[in-house]
Amino acid sequence: MRSTALALAVFVLAAAPTGAQAQNYPWCAHYDTGDDGWNCGFVSFGQCQATIRGMGGFCERNTQFQPQLPLDR
Repeated sequence: MRSTALALAVFVLAAAPTGAQAQNYPWCAHYDTGDDGWNCGFVSFGQCQATIRGMGGFCERNTQFQPQLPLDR
């Protein structure tokens, strides 16, 4: 029983994702919903505009956006 629990624990730890971090996108939508809702998850201005169309609000650049550097190979 003890070895089964140990094997399960090793499996769970090995399968766990590593290095989780928040996504970083260049455009934010400020929703005109009365609760000051924000979503900074847009790759392009057009994508942001399409999202707020019909519900109101505006899009602006994400001042916290920092492009990721390419990995050296």
